[in-house]
Amino acid sequence: MTDTTTNTEPRNLGRRDLLLAAGIGAAALGVATLSAQDALAQAATDWDKTFPQSDRVEHRKVSFTNRYGVALVGDLYLPTDRGAATLPALAVAGPFGAVKEQAAGLYAQEMAERGFAALAFDPSYIGESGGAPRYVASPDINTEDFMAAVDFLGLHEAVDRERIGILGICGFGGMALNAAAPDKRVKAVAVTSMYDMSRVMARGYYDAMTEAQRSEALAAMSRQRWEDAASDAPPALAGGLPDTLDGIDDPVITMYHAYYKTQRGYHPRSLNSNGGWNVTSAMSFMNMPQLTYIHEISPRPMLIIAGSEAHSRYFSEDAYAAAAEPKELVIIDGANHVDLYDQKDIIPFDRLQAFFDGHLA
Repeated sequence: MTDTTTNTEPRNLGRRDLLLAAGIGAAALGVATLSAQDALAQAATDWDKTFPQSDRVEHRKVSFTNRYGVALVGDLYLPTDRGAATLPALAVAGPFGAVKEQAAGLYAQEMAERGFAALAFDPSYIGESGGAPRYVASPDINTEDFMAAVDFLGLHEAVDRERIGILGICGFGGMALNAAAPDKRVKAVAVTSMYDMSRVMARGYYDAMTEAQRSEALAAMSRQRWEDAASDAPPALAGGLPDTLDGIDDPVITMYHAYYKTQRGYHPRSLNSNGGWNVTSAMSFMNMPQLTYIHEISPRPMLIIAGSEAHSRYFSEDAYAAAAEPKELVIIDGANHVDLYDQKDIIPFDRLQAFFDGHLA
């Protein structure tokens, strides 16, 4: 099933080098030795999200461990009027380089208002979650993070483990699809503004990276590993979004800046709001494709949502084409990539609720 529009955004290939070198605009600051236990010990009762707190939802700080031994920290949102019956549940993460206090938390709280137990979590090595060195991404470990969230939800007393879905945003949309394929406990998966991080890092935007550029990037990261290994300091960071837009007119950088670097979406623990991914993070993505087995999500359903004006729209359309039925592609007319992070009048929450209500029954 497909809802489509005909609007497309001009493909500006000039942004590729800057965003790819910066970890697709993702960045991080923080304490290199932070552990999940430290994070929980430091957890305050103050609301530290980029969105208002709902009085219809109960919020709890939780932790769980993935199969690599990394302790993950999440925010569990439960409807206050849930009664005694167990609930359908959603694991929520993204965007790539964001933290749970941003878009993932907004989605989780909204879905909890609509009757779901919803867990927004920080992936390994970022935010309040554990793992060292900090600010590392991995197509395997970050896919595992979703599966570990399913572990946690399936053991929670408020959750019906036979009614668990996952919801991924941006780069964690790709991780969500990647996790749903092998993890048969996941009964339905939805993604918004989806990025295939392996594809964009390995090939550049619109697959425009040349073999020479790929080889040069890998050679530079290979040399960086020696520099990191020889140093007592944390691994070098790649740098992220600029602090100002002086002299910058690229519409994608401007769009990300308007969310991550302003009061709208800034968070002090957010990678994208601050300094930079580990320089060598891209190596594993460039070597290990995601979505190879996307067809194995079937016969479980997927819902893919993208903005008609999003530079990332082609990732969603290509994932939809590669997937087997049942599947839905919904294109939101006039929306760009970041609109689906936090614009509640644009995000199709009614559609998401109907999808999960129908398939987690």
